[in-house]
Amino acid sequence: MSVTAARGFTASGVSAGIKDSGAPDLALVVNRGPSHAAAAVFTSNRVQAAPVRWSRRVIGDGALAAVVLNSGGANACTGPAGEDDARAMAEHTARALRVEAEQVAVCSTGLIGVRLPMDRVTAGIDTAAAELSEDGGEPAAIAIKTTDSVHKTAVASGSGAGSGPGPGPGWTVGGMAKGAGMLAPGLATMLVVLTTDADVSPPSLDTVLRQAVRTTFDRVDSDGCMSTNDTVLLLASGASGVRPEPAEFAQAVHDVCLDLALRLVADAEGASKEIEVRVVGAASEQDAVTVGRSIARNNLLKCALHGEDPNWGRVLSAIGTTSAVFDPDRLDVSINGVRVCRDGAAGESRDKVDLSGRAVTVTVDLRSGDASATIWTNDLTAAYVHENSAYSS
Repeated sequence: MSVTAARGFTASGVSAGIKDSGAPDLALVVNRGPSHAAAAVFTSNRVQAAPVRWSRRVIGDGALAAVVLNSGGANACTGPAGEDDARAMAEHTARALRVEAEQVAVCSTGLIGVRLPMDRVTAGIDTAAAELSEDGGEPAAIAIKTTDSVHKTAVASGSGAGSGPGPGPGWTVGGMAKGAGMLAPGLATMLVVLTTDADVSPPSLDTVLRQAVRTTFDRVDSDGCMSTNDTVLLLASGASGVRPEPAEFAQAVHDVCLDLALRLVADAEGASKEIEVRVVGAASEQDAVTVGRSIARNNLLKCALHGEDPNWGRVLSAIGTTSAVFDPDRLDVSINGVRVCRDGAAGESRDKVDLSGRAVTVTVDLRSGDASATIWTNDLTAAYVHENSAYSS
């Protein structure tokens, strides 16, 4: 049920006519309470879409009653008129739901630089409001797809342990995400809505969400391109009546974020390999992340892995462009469990590496400390080039 797995939430997804194809393109997610606590993380791109600017403002008080989302148009780089359109989406949603506009977040995804057809958007909001239901999570997830080949949802549950009265016996975290291209940290090109019926305060939600995003969505690096619209929202209804143990709740949010993040990589445009870059033995976590990102963004390596060539020299070359602490003569690299590079030179025969499957793991040992990090990426294919030459973005 995605975002409606947690109690207190309804959702819907409809075809508003924003997309020429007639595919679903508008979604609503509504928090019925009793709590309306919320937190958010947005793109760090300095060029930010109008919906991001609007949602940044309204999340300031840590409360949201609803999210309206559309695909088929990003409402980015649309000037003051685009700002008015984002506000109009929130205001129209607020009227349909009888809440305040400042309680409505707005998310958009699609083509940059083009105004939304607001007459269709507002009519779609009315239709979506009429179709809200506790079974609307899947239609909502479908409606936010752009170049995604599949919709993406995830759910985790927690025990009833904790404090506070409530119907029990436990609590749930649900989520939906879209994203298949322009995937790079800060966040990646994604819209994500997470929901929970746990009773959690806005400051705690903010802390948990930022911790989860830091080691999941922010470590997805498909193509090195950062979007203007990235948004991750976490809404809490408190409908379970349970105040969960902080560590258990944080783990559940992390698990849902990781599940969705890996689904983004798996659905990356044209990808035939899902590549996990593990960096161990780093002097600091930041060093591990920096090295992992450099490897994940190395187009030569991504092409080699697409061709099932375990070209470890390209891994070392990528490591060498970073400022991380390491000795070039002590670097070890393993690909799918075969140590093809030992002490900065050839190790086991690359012929032993099996790259026939979709999953690829590149493990780098910097042998400079105890820190580690993992970055997720994919190969570079002709299909990716075709997709992004045919889709104007």
